[in-house]
Amino acid sequence: MTNMSCLERRFRRTAPVRGSSRNELVTAPLHSRVNGWTLPLHVLQLLAWLMYSFMAIVGFGVYIPLLPPPWNYIAYGVIGTAFLLHLLTHLAAVTVDPADNNVQLRKDYSSPMPVFDKKKQPHVIHNQHCYLCEVDVGPKVKHCGSCNKCIADFDHHCKWLNNCVGRKNYWLFFMTVLSAVFGVLLLVVVILFIFIEHFVNPANLRMAAAFQSVKENRTWLAFLPLAPVQTSSASLLILAFITVIVALASLLMLCHLLVFHIYLLCKGMSTYEYIMKQRQLQSCRDQGGGATQQTRSEASAQSLGPLDMSIDCDAPLSSRSSIFKYKDRGQMSSELSGSICSEMEHFPQAANGENPPNYGSKASSQIIPGEASVSWRPSHVESPQVLQQSSSGRHSQAEGHPIVQSPLGTSIIDTTVVHQQLIQ
Repeated sequence: MTNMSCLERRFRRTAPVRGSSRNELVTAPLHSRVNGWTLPLHVLQLLAWLMYSFMAIVGFGVYIPLLPPPWNYIAYGVIGTAFLLHLLTHLAAVTVDPADNNVQLRKDYSSPMPVFDKKKQPHVIHNQHCYLCEVDVGPKVKHCGSCNKCIADFDHHCKWLNNCVGRKNYWLFFMTVLSAVFGVLLLVVVILFIFIEHFVNPANLRMAAAFQSVKENRTWLAFLPLAPVQTSSASLLILAFITVIVALASLLMLCHLLVFHIYLLCKGMSTYEYIMKQRQLQSCRDQGGGATQQTRSEASAQSLGPLDMSIDCDAPLSSRSSIFKYKDRGQMSSELSGSICSEMEHFPQAANGENPPNYGSKASSQIIPGEASVSWRPSHVESPQVLQQSSSGRHSQAEGHPIVQSPLGTSIIDTTVVHQQLIQ
């Protein structure tokens, strides 16, 4: 007997099966996320903090102390301010709960979310009421599937923050991106200056008091002035090269993000509204392209008109349709194309205008222009003398004498043989 347990996975399924669009349960009863620190952490979130730590350690521990005074103090102040501002705004953007106020008042993040029944309601938010959060929301509120809660003035879900960006933390997010661009750009300028100065005038980079105890010029010091650590010139240059490559890659993404959000601010749009607008425009282009292609197809069909299946006897026959062949040449000829139509006129016509086929033993006849009427029978066997004369005539016959095929059969009529028979 088969034991059935109600605790099996297939009886506890709360998410729709892939490929099934009629499943009633469209949202799993998961706990809502409070902010970006709620587990599980995203991989891009960890990568962002790793990049920030690497830039800060390399910049303030290795390269900024090598700058000659007073540039080192200026770099400490300006770049330090940019990095500190980025740290504070980054922490705040991750920590803030961007949920709608009604959600925060009635939300219990420790309890699981209810299951959304698609049979009862077609959308999660309908008539400004969220059926998952069970609260009334504003017109720009969206229910984030990653955070599993309604976000006030939803903009987008940022994987680098592991948190949603909305009305409550949008400017924190914007300042995070802006300070990152400013700080990384200044750090690249400092590293490039040290890289070039290392070859042009290295003594200008060895003005710190700790370098007086170093005898060799190839030995450099890192983590000045608190904990000097000796390193080689090659290590300093390789680290500078790696840092610049990583910084430029970061700048490429950060600048793209910053310019995009400046554009959205000028247009007064959110990221979500921009994406939805682009989808609508793409849908309109696809529909317009399909309609244009259909209109062109109809116009092309109308311009072609009905197909004319009539046969033009006055037109020259092609090499494939011609029934005339020159002897010992594999090519067709259209020189006698007019004769076939004239020959067809000599055949008896039926009452309905069609040429009836001749299946009897009566010999069929064909009129050759300029010659007498010729008749033949399918059972007629040529004499050996005729065959020998026909064979010898192939080498002496002119190129212009054709071989005529019977329109009513497949037999080939050789005009030379016909003349031989008439003479006999």
